[in-house]
Amino acid sequence: MAQFAIAGRAIGLGEAPYVIAEAGVNHNGSPDMAIRLVDAAADAGADAVKFQTFRAGSLATADAPQAAYQRERAAADSQQDMLRGLELPPEGLKAAFARAAERGIAAFSTPFDLESADLLLSLGVPALKIGSGDLTNLFLLRKVASSGLPVILSTGMSTTVEVDHAVSALRASGDPPLALLHCLSAYPAPPNETNLRAIGSMRERYGVEVGFSDHTVGLAAPVAAVALGASIVEKHLTLDRALPGPDQAASTEPDDFGALVRDLREAHAALGDGVKEPQPAEADTRLVARRSLVLRHATPAGTTLTLDDLDAKRPGEGISPLRLDEVVGRRLVREGDADGMIRPDDLDPPLESTGGSGA
Repeated sequence: MAQFAIAGRAIGLGEAPYVIAEAGVNHNGSPDMAIRLVDAAADAGADAVKFQTFRAGSLATADAPQAAYQRERAAADSQQDMLRGLELPPEGLKAAFARAAERGIAAFSTPFDLESADLLLSLGVPALKIGSGDLTNLFLLRKVASSGLPVILSTGMSTTVEVDHAVSALRASGDPPLALLHCLSAYPAPPNETNLRAIGSMRERYGVEVGFSDHTVGLAAPVAAVALGASIVEKHLTLDRALPGPDQAASTEPDDFGALVRDLREAHAALGDGVKEPQPAEADTRLVARRSLVLRHATPAGTTLTLDDLDAKRPGEGISPLRLDEVVGRRLVREGDADGMIRPDDLDPPLESTGGSGA
């Protein structure tokens, strides 16, 4: 697995999930709102805040149609008109990045055209994100790959063949550090079509870190994604889901975003290392709930023990009943009382320790 990092923060299965607050265009073109989104992302505990950088005329033709969700939430006659109202001026983007630096979180953006990519590079971003819509845009893929910066590529709406071509193009044009995001490009996204098992499939196929760009409503899907191996989680952040704008309804408000960050970190911590062993929190319960081999009745020294001489009772600080067959047939070297716990050196020949608890 190729190593992946953003601004020195290692990203991978052994690390807490890297949480990106996707501010996107939820600023509605307002530099002040963009800064408020940065603050909300930092307050929620996100690792990074991300915007979308574009020029409307370079992104869509004058007669490009709007998606249904865009028509519902954006007061514009065309996609280009809608996009024009969502452009964040370069100075506003620069100010938002500066606030992120003050707040101690990473900040970067998704360029949607070559000029916007140049702008982001001039601002010193630590990584570049390519949205699902541009997975087939060789112009942009080759541009970001040549920068040498880490690239995060979303894969919504894509076939495996298309992802193959995109990954090949990135590797042929500079082979930057690469992470893929599984994504369902619907706003909001229906959970039953989210197909989170694709996360593991892509990790195996491409040998890169894979995350999840989430457009579902609620927190269940991203938490499940982390359980399935997502090392990055991106989710839209809004100050208020009732605000106008195409992405607001599929976004998460600050309090819920903070809960998401906590849940993702707890889900990752709960995964552990995969080795089935007793954990420290179980020690007391293990002692009182497990059983040990005891004598069923008073038994004189020299008795060769049979099943009828033995029982299993709590606590579990003696010989485990799993070793019953090893104890039967050994001689008791000292007298024992009823319910008396048997120790390894009470037996002849002595019972060898297993090296673990329970003798």
